[in-house]
Amino acid sequence: MKKKILIAIDDSENAKRAVEFVAATFKADHTITLFSVSLNTTAICDLNSPGLTPYFVSEQTTFCQMEDQQKALMQTALEKGKETLRNAGFEEKNIQARLETEKKGVARAILEEIHSGYDLVVLGRRGIGRVQEFFMGSISQKVVNSARDVSILLVD
Repeated sequence: MKKKILIAIDDSENAKRAVEFVAATFKADHTITLFSVSLNTTAICDLNSPGLTPYFVSEQTTFCQMEDQQKALMQTALEKGKETLRNAGFEEKNIQARLETEKKGVARAILEEIHSGYDLVVLGRRGIGRVQEFFMGSISQKVVNSARDVSILLVD
């Protein structure tokens, strides 16, 4: 039975392993959406206030260029993910890649995308220590704890 699978990815090794797991484990007739969320720094980049520190003002342009660099990294990760799936036999027509700009948080963006009707969500586990993860949480942990009516596969 053909399934609709969402793979939430970024430019990390964990996300790469999640794509590789799907490519190696699932039949190539499934529909795959590679979904990535880019941080939104627009508000900070447009900020022009006399209360800003001189250091921030001097580095504001550099900081704002980071958003463009991050989007480029995410786009590259999406393209590599598509290539991995194509090399595993998935047809181009069955692979979608979406890059969304974060508005309410990365986990919330993933949860909103899940409501589009997926059968399975695949996430890479965040590469931080278990103690740090316990106190800070992670995107994958937030998605696992908040998602309803969908199966979640966490790839380590």
